[in-house]
Amino acid sequence: MDILALFQALADESRLRICRLLTEMELTVGEIAQALGQSQPRVSRHLRILDEAGIVARRKEGAWTFVTLRLEEGSPVRQLLDAADGDIARAIAADAKRLEAIRIERAETASRWFNARAEQWGLLSKLHAPEEKIEAAMVKALKGRPLGRLVDVGTGTGRMLELFSPGAAEAIGIDRSPDMLRIARVRLEAAGDDVQASLRQGDMFALPLSDGAADTVILHQVLHFAHQPRAAIDEAARVLGPGGRLVLVDFEAHGREELRRDHGHQRLGFSDEGIEQMLSFAGLAPRAPVKVEGGELTVTIWTADRPAKKRRAA
Repeated sequence: MDILALFQALADESRLRICRLLTEMELTVGEIAQALGQSQPRVSRHLRILDEAGIVARRKEGAWTFVTLRLEEGSPVRQLLDAADGDIARAIAADAKRLEAIRIERAETASRWFNARAEQWGLLSKLHAPEEKIEAAMVKALKGRPLGRLVDVGTGTGRMLELFSPGAAEAIGIDRSPDMLRIARVRLEAAGDDVQASLRQGDMFALPLSDGAADTVILHQVLHFAHQPRAAIDEAARVLGPGGRLVLVDFEAHGREELRRDHGHQRLGFSDEGIEQMLSFAGLAPRAPVKVEGGELTVTIWTADRPAKKRRAA
């Protein structure tokens, strides 16, 4: 990082306050403007300067732009932000109060969205084993190996990140729905410091990750929404590095046509043979599936490994 550009970028009270806000949480441009009590165009100009200096990163998510602080925790600049006093400290304290209002607003928005769909989800959950039983089986399936860089495809409410990110070196949740990402942000923030994960908008057929970038990939109750399940598995396999593991959790093949009609399911479950064939075509080595019974629908956990690269003899 150019030290001169760094100090020039931070030589403004508003930009210092923006950086201090971002030490608390990732924020949209609109939320930063709300916390500072400034106009959005003015905040955007400040963010452009901070971005060019490499202090923040901006990321588009639908119509919104999210901003993240790039300064590592414990860095000298972050320590200076925490030690601010005088007029700047009073301004930061006022920003913190407005930030708390933003947290509450996020939670209320997420709650309204979830409550509007709770009845529909509740009816579906009665058709299969309790989530606690399914999650326990998933934990067992992943036990005994490091999670490394974990990617949760179709993260939804962020539950998989909440469950597995404490044991991962890094955790990333990807979902195409901005509404679901808002739900996940609220959930992960409420989970506390033990749960550290980033969220990105993206499609299961075109993940915003490079080849071999992940050590563990999870598709939890996602595949039945895919028009082309094999394409989704191929894309998950693409981002899986050598020695990595793919975990698919979905329904065993069934005949509940109302799930297609009322819940948007594109596939009425999957057979073991069908999944294992798709995994093999993707270059993965399937393991024995695990059945979680309870209710009218059986949930299956399919796992598969990306073979490690063979070492060449000297």
